[in-house]
Amino acid sequence: MDESRLQEIPLFASLTRRQRGRLARRARSVELGPGDHLVDEGDLPHDFFVIEDGHAAVIASGRHLTDLGPGDFLGEIGLVRQIGRTASVIATTPLRAIVMDEEGFRKMARSMPSVMAQLDAAIEWRLERDRLFGLDRDA
Repeated sequence: MDESRLQEIPLFASLTRRQRGRLARRARSVELGPGDHLVDEGDLPHDFFVIEDGHAAVIASGRHLTDLGPGDFLGEIGLVRQIGRTASVIATTPLRAIVMDEEGFRKMARSMPSVMAQLDAAIEWRLERDRLFGLDRDA
């Protein structure tokens, strides 16, 4: 994957070109159609995703929680907290995402604290949102 694609993603925009290059070597791109699942609630986590193009719906316990679009990411809660997926994420349009496997994600988390700080903030916000929806994860 070309590191310049990562520069357009807000999560990675502040990284140096070299850092983005390291991430790009650990990432791949996937394309999905409407109705395809990126992740399913309850499954064990294996990947981290960043949406490049398209949109997806986040569904937990049968409830629509939010929609995701370009620049949004998912999969961090299960990987960081080592719990099953807290929601299903389903493409609602044609979608292209950057995918990083668990090993690549862990290397990124250790070597790029600015990215990890953003992910930690998102985790706290998302788990609080889930509690407000009555979806306490006991995480």
